[in-house]
Amino acid sequence: MKFTRSILVGLAATALCAGCAKQEVVKHDQMIPAAPAAAQPASAAKPAAPAPAAKAPAEERISDTAIKEAQPAAAKGADAMGEQSAVQHLLEKVFFDFDSSALSQAARASLAKNADVLKKHNLKVRIEGNCDELGSDDYNLSLGESRAASALKYLKALGVPAERMSIISYGKEKPAAPGHDDAARAQNRRDEFVVLAK
Repeated sequence: MKFTRSILVGLAATALCAGCAKQEVVKHDQMIPAAPAAAQPASAAKPAAPAPAAKAPAEERISDTAIKEAQPAAAKGADAMGEQSAVQHLLEKVFFDFDSSALSQAARASLAKNADVLKKHNLKVRIEGNCDELGSDDYNLSLGESRAASALKYLKALGVPAERMSIISYGKEKPAAPGHDDAARAQNRRDEFVVLAK
């Protein structure tokens, strides 16, 4: 009987020691390292299937067809804006002598370049006539209109369709260069070309 009791106590002690050897002691302020991926069971290695997304109410859903139809329209609008901006940067200003709406050789050369650009692009343009600060408001509005009309007439002769051009005069309301000397006044006697939306 003592022998059996000794064997049982020995087996219990062995089992207890074997169980204690597998446990790690962790202090409360230490982090437990994550188990390596190989040690995880095969079922844990599989990613969980994503939960099905909640369906939006019918009025909030947009069909794929609507998205596909909207994309070309948006791209077309962006292309038109890009073309407008590119053409605007290519158009040159035209300058005039004091108290004149006659086109100089330099003005004709600039208008020829502008005509080439406008013939390549189906865009409308507004020709804005401007003057320096000398003279009355009424006189300068009339002179600015004559300057814009001279440019329109020349562009039309070079093959730009008249229906794609319009004119306006700002007189001395929109000076390009501040100042009251001859250099500033020369910069203000001009036609500018503004590309308009189709």
